[in-house]
Amino acid sequence: MDATADSTADSTADPEAAEPVRVLLVDDHPLLRHGLRALLEQVGGAEVVGEAGDGDEAVALALSLRPDVVVMDLVMPGTSGIEATRRLIDRDPALGVLVLTMSEDDASVFAALRAGARGYVLKGTGGAEFIAAVRAVARGEAVYGPAVARRIRRFLAPGPAVTPFPELTVREREILDLLASGKSNAEIARALFLSQKTVKNHLTSVFAKLQVADRAQAVVRARRAGLGE
Repeated sequence: MDATADSTADSTADPEAAEPVRVLLVDDHPLLRHGLRALLEQVGGAEVVGEAGDGDEAVALALSLRPDVVVMDLVMPGTSGIEATRRLIDRDPALGVLVLTMSEDDASVFAALRAGARGYVLKGTGGAEFIAAVRAVARGEAVYGPAVARRIRRFLAPGPAVTPFPELTVREREILDLLASGKSNAEIARALFLSQKTVKNHLTSVFAKLQVADRAQAVVRARRAGLGE
């Protein structure tokens, strides 16, 4: 093959290989960030341009480095991933934020989407699926893992809008849903970015409105109504 042919072959190479996706990793666990960096750079052909351990640092680095994709954890010390995502999208609506988290409850999923995240995958996701999600978000696509997609489909499914426990507020129903899924007050507080005292106060109101004596009775009623799935 002559030099001209070699030049032509190079010009038609995979654009993702020629222009690696620039990624900012945001997670408060350095070991996880190290593993993600190795996966993205050694397997995914991406370029990790920076790492942040909390939401405030994430916002500063993203606005400075201008990555194609921000891989964002939700629960971190200080500013949460939800709030960091909201701030970033307010400043740069075209920025691709891919949430990577352990949380798959409805409250976390829809809070992230409302904040402007373009993708939402769980930390149990396989490496190939994660790399594909990063590339999809970089292309401007929306991407969600199977578990999250099922929740979105269920939320958008046609049919009569029957809301269980209409006497509860939206926040109280969110907390009851998480309680029915087996989460403790501390876990509920982290998922909804509330204090444990606020969660306890909401639960007291829930128990009174449902006329139940304790958590166990509330969980039974909630699960019979389809919450906590």
